[in-house]
Amino acid sequence: MRYVRMLLVALLAIILVGVALANRQLVTVSLFPGRLDRYMGGDWQVQMPLFLVIILALLAGMVLGLVWEWMRETTVRQESARRAHELQLLEREVRGLRVTHHAPRDEVLAILDAPKPAPAPAAAPGATVPANTPLPASPAALPARR
Repeated sequence: MRYVRMLLVALLAIILVGVALANRQLVTVSLFPGRLDRYMGGDWQVQMPLFLVIILALLAGMVLGLVWEWMRETTVRQESARRAHELQLLEREVRGLRVTHHAPRDEVLAILDAPKPAPAPAAAPGATVPANTPLPASPAALPARR
């Protein structure tokens, strides 16, 4: 991207030099139309090379465009500043909450932080009843099936 930008700047410089060399004749630039300048008191005309008039007109257009965009984006800048201020307030509030709620006092956090109970021992391979479950003394003690 850097080389593309340098290439465009070099191309623009070559074009501007070409315009300057092709338009070296002097022209008269007047601020007021016709002979109105004599009523304004003073000489409101100037003679300069045509390429200078072209370049100054381009620069004036660029400056006017920049000022226009700056004025148009005023509402965007104001909204951005308002949101930045709101963000600072919220960050300050979060910092304060972190200081005051540093220890986990929440019941859910206390449950999550509690140690886990040991798992029950696994059944022996092939057994249908876990190893620690007492067997009934007689078949009569078993619950009746329906």
